[in-house]
Amino acid sequence: MRLWYAFCQMVCWIFFLPLFRVRVLGRENIPVAGGALIVSNHQSFFDPVLIGVGLHREVHYMARESLFRNALFRRLIVSLNAFPIKREGVDVAAVREAIARIQRGRLLLVFPEGTRTRDGSLGPIRRGLSLISERAHATIVPAVIRGAYEAWPRGAGMIRPRRIGVAFGRPISVEEQSRMTSRELAAVVADRWKSLRSSLAIYV
Repeated sequence: MRLWYAFCQMVCWIFFLPLFRVRVLGRENIPVAGGALIVSNHQSFFDPVLIGVGLHREVHYMARESLFRNALFRRLIVSLNAFPIKREGVDVAAVREAIARIQRGRLLLVFPEGTRTRDGSLGPIRRGLSLISERAHATIVPAVIRGAYEAWPRGAGMIRPRRIGVAFGRPISVEEQSRMTSRELAAVVADRWKSLRSSLAIYV
């Protein structure tokens, strides 16, 4: 892990721990090496940090294009492995970049719901998930965040101290994916999300 990334991770952990008492489960489900796709629900602006803060590997991020408009913020998030994606339609350039990073052995985080939840519930999974996983031949690690919506709901101006839990589930191998249609894969991920969300209930 690069020193700059490790420093930012430490600063975020120091900030998040007292405010949100973050609990991370299932770190052992993250591959120790090689490319993989972390597929998470999307509750708040905190989510990319919450996924990456407790892991011992760097995470790469697809982030909506508008976040790159401010030059200083763009420099920061690019230094932490983010790259832009257009929210409407299929962004071919972003998909190619995602595949390239996975094939270079990186961990890539995606939010297949496409946007933050409006009410805290789990949303439908968009078709871009199978497009990336099939072409990159990537293991998929389902992940769920619980409590971040209550801490910083969509449209809220203030952050509220709340317990937050993050859980990483059993990976879905390339071989398993080869026996599924894109719709079946989305259904499996959705089922894993529900199970992981339940596992966090005692913490959040």
